[in-house]
Amino acid sequence: MSHSDKVLPDEIDAIPANSADQRFERVVEYAPNAMILISAEGRMEMVNAQTEIIFGYARSELLGQAIEMLVPTRFREGHPHLRGSYGKNPNARPMGPGRDLFALRKDGSEFPVEIGLNPIASGNRQLILAAISDISERKHREEQIARSLKEKETLLSEVHHRVKNNLQIIHSLLDMQTASIADKQARDALIDSCNRVRSMAQIHQSLYQSENMAKVDFANFCESLVSSLLAAYNIDLDRVRVKCDLAEVELAIDQAVPCGLIANELITNALKHGFRDGHAGNILISTKMHGDRDVELCISDNGHGLPDDFSIGKSSGLGLQLIELLVDQIGGQLTIDTSPETRFHITFTLQDE
Repeated sequence: MSHSDKVLPDEIDAIPANSADQRFERVVEYAPNAMILISAEGRMEMVNAQTEIIFGYARSELLGQAIEMLVPTRFREGHPHLRGSYGKNPNARPMGPGRDLFALRKDGSEFPVEIGLNPIASGNRQLILAAISDISERKHREEQIARSLKEKETLLSEVHHRVKNNLQIIHSLLDMQTASIADKQARDALIDSCNRVRSMAQIHQSLYQSENMAKVDFANFCESLVSSLLAAYNIDLDRVRVKCDLAEVELAIDQAVPCGLIANELITNALKHGFRDGHAGNILISTKMHGDRDVELCISDNGHGLPDDFSIGKSSGLGLQLIELLVDQIGGQLTIDTSPETRFHITFTLQDE
């Protein structure tokens, strides 16, 4: 079909749609996207009204011209090679999948586009029909969303940082107070409170340093917690050995804080009571994942142990009472074995995201 045979918009309705070519031209003309029919040599043989609107050219300025006139200058040199590669293996597909594509208007401005390519056979000729969508508005919305998310991430990071700092101040004040307490029982209670506050601070520190500020890497937290508690209670590492067997478990903060406090209480109890009077032995901390959502936390030691008739509900210790409350808070189940070693076994399900 020659350029002089092209159908203008105001002539479309007057044409009887009694041939395949005329029906094809009608569909192309009224398409909501820019539609350009390109020859094997890269010349534009047909364009629709939307092409004129998007690119700012009159139809007569485009027909017969190289398609590269619509390609930004910085991409123009390599475009014939890409077009030739497509011609060797023509198939219906998006152009440049995974890449940002840009087109050039008559006024010299660039804009982001999505382009779909379709091979069209016309007699013994192979043509390419390019469907071009201006995605400027969508890109603008995506950039706004990305900026908003970045701002929220920055704010969330700052919140975790400030909470951590405030908890560290509380920890320091309690720690200073212990120096002036003569009563051993009161001093021990203050030390335990210091460690609980520090445990919560470490969780917020983990979130502040994490790339994913919605999740705590519980394995890293446990390792950091163990180091802090060993230092706090001045434990002889040759006498009491702490072993960690930690699976990769990521917890949302609503479960991370209770789990962190549970780990703090159980490890503290083992260090304080399981190995008094020079008793030597091991503490084992393990986490396992069962499937995608079920978590198993186990802390055991072969220290002095608990009485055979031990019941956590009858215990007068604040730490053990806290454990029961915290396990309930994460929707978990707690079982305790007292023989041959003391073993606290907790299972729970990860929260829905």
